[in-house]
Amino acid sequence: MGAVNPNRRGWGALAWLLTLQFFVVETVAEVRFDGSYSRVDDVISALGASDSAARQLMNASFVVQAALILAGAVLLRPTLLRSAGRVAPALLGAAGVGVLLVGVFPTDGNSTMHAIGAVLYLVGGGLGLIALAYAVRPRSEALGTTLALLGLVATAATAFFVFGVTGYLGEGGTERVAAYPLPLGLALTGVALWRLGGPAGVGRQEERDRARAEREERARARDAALEARARRVDPGTAPDANSADDADDADELDTEDPWASPGRRRD
Repeated sequence: MGAVNPNRRGWGALAWLLTLQFFVVETVAEVRFDGSYSRVDDVISALGASDSAARQLMNASFVVQAALILAGAVLLRPTLLRSAGRVAPALLGAAGVGVLLVGVFPTDGNSTMHAIGAVLYLVGGGLGLIALAYAVRPRSEALGTTLALLGLVATAATAFFVFGVTGYLGEGGTERVAAYPLPLGLALTGVALWRLGGPAGVGRQEERDRARAEREERARARDAALEARARRVDPGTAPDANSADDADDADELDTEDPWASPGRRRD
């Protein structure tokens, strides 16, 4: 696989970096919310319901978030390695479709479709980050470890939220622990992949392995040359029996050869 077009990699990285827009819009919608709103007790979807002053802005943010997630997954797909590089875009695509449904179907509109979208986003996002961790780990071990931790936290919080285990963090707090890691992880990945660049099929670990193999090959060639030099017969060493026999055979050939020079013929 050849190198990834820098423009494609740049646009994909920008798309994932811009998923941070969600946090800005959420804050604006919270400030404009009529009445009291708590990030611990109230879920994110309440900001897109009909009684929210910034509902249109919040729902538009959900739709834009879906487009950004999907665009980054498509554009950056060639930079993702291993079999996880095929799984991660599919899971992230499911998360993108989920947040699209959340934006198109507000919680007080079509609640069934909204719930399906929310579950798709949370499950696809958490598992997608774990798959993404394995896909980028050959390029950056630190990034892979960070994404794996974010994915595990998001997946665990998703299970707590879906099964109603929200007593400690609150319903809104638990949902945010499940939802926030995805845009954070995508933004980190976008920046890292843009900075790392390089061939699509070669990560840092592969480059180290190749360099190590080249060094080992040079060492073997050097050892072989030294061994061959050590096996050469020293000029002061008497020839062995085989060498004497070879010399006799050569004399016989010279005697029988009519074209041999007079000095080489045997009397």
